[in-house]
Amino acid sequence: MGQTRRQFIKSTGAAAGVLSFPSILSNAAAVPKTSGKFNILHICSDQQHWQAQGRVDSFFHTPHQDALTAESTVFHNAFCTTPQCSPSRSSMLTGFYPHKTEMMNNANALGGTDLKLPTIGSLLQQAGYTTGYFGKWHLGNHPTANAGWDEENKRGPDSKTTERGIEFLQRHAREDAPFALFLMYVDPHDIYHYKPGSSEVSIEDARLPESWKKQDFKSVPKVHEEFMRHNQGDFIVDADEETWKGYRDFYRQKVKLYDDHLGRVLEKLKELGLWDNTIVVNTSDHGDMDTFHRLVFKGPFMYEHMMRIPLSIRVPGATGPRNTDYHWVNVDTVPTLLELAGTQAPQCHGQSVAGLVNGTGIVPDRDYVIGQYYGKQTWVNPIRTIRTQNWKYSIYADWGEELYHLKNDPEEIQNLASQPNYRARKQAMRSVLDQWIREQQDPFYTLATTKLDRK
Repeated sequence: MGQTRRQFIKSTGAAAGVLSFPSILSNAAAVPKTSGKFNILHICSDQQHWQAQGRVDSFFHTPHQDALTAESTVFHNAFCTTPQCSPSRSSMLTGFYPHKTEMMNNANALGGTDLKLPTIGSLLQQAGYTTGYFGKWHLGNHPTANAGWDEENKRGPDSKTTERGIEFLQRHAREDAPFALFLMYVDPHDIYHYKPGSSEVSIEDARLPESWKKQDFKSVPKVHEEFMRHNQGDFIVDADEETWKGYRDFYRQKVKLYDDHLGRVLEKLKELGLWDNTIVVNTSDHGDMDTFHRLVFKGPFMYEHMMRIPLSIRVPGATGPRNTDYHWVNVDTVPTLLELAGTQAPQCHGQSVAGLVNGTGIVPDRDYVIGQYYGKQTWVNPIRTIRTQNWKYSIYADWGEELYHLKNDPEEIQNLASQPNYRARKQAMRSVLDQWIREQQDPFYTLATTKLDRK
């Protein structure tokens, strides 16, 4: 606990100067269409936390994801910028945090807007790629953001996304130009369809987590219990254990549906002879609480099951590690894929880990991850989070603080923020977080919170 602010900043790399971010297109180096470049297949689920894979937790049945990760570099510490669909996807496709993309909430929600920045699609087109985008978009209708796709259908359902993706692969399998195909699925987001008493579930092997049993809402910000009693959790908050176990199984079913779609696409990729010249990325936009902390869905909380996501990158013939503890943030998607595509990445909030995956370059430093949260629908509860390897600190605009020792308390059960013995640790992390907020011109301290009438 004796680490000083200066030592903490030095160890986290937070003393770096303010970055400037020119137009995302300004530094892109156009590459002529040539053969010999890897294709790119980027597959993304919706609302899948990092443990929702069979290789991590045998409760889940994900044979196709597990087989893919066996041939990929697996990022055990991968995070979204924010646990909301639109803002997270805006980060994934532009390389910028939500306060920069101006999508702090979902499109058409309070604080939400249309994405106005160009995406990786335009950059890959400039690099000589034929681009395709099928499935969930959720980023609005602004023409700049929607440009960049040679073929597109920005809607589901998931069965159609798979069908359109396979047709795209068939059409472009023998072309000289490389392709970049983005398939964006809805499941397991359809966990929202769970209806206790009527949804078909199997709970014989379902187990509730330790944090479900030990959750104390009085020890955490008030909005957690408010979400459960007066928002989207009211249908289950006082239910019996069997109902909560049913939620877990229903979520497992939705994860399996996504895995089935991924399997169909990868099977077609191999059938067409594309397996050995296609980069495959598998990830998600954010997590789901999955009954941890007696919470469901997603909301105003920054637990690991919200922020931590699956991520694997398979590059044919790569000599990089099969597993890495590097702290990936989904703003890294743009610079990493562009470097793997052989083109210069634009300056953005993300950084490329192509050298890590390939085993051919220096691994960039990232000793802490920043998380942002604005709100959902019309309910605004801004939060900022800083996470290191062993610690996580969150500050809420109105509802207090959280501090967790992740090494000793991986399920984040004991909030240490109010304990005097941890005051120095909390202040050190708050100082670095505040510095990041200032340098990146994050408007967090100017944002208003939805007031609660209940006492």
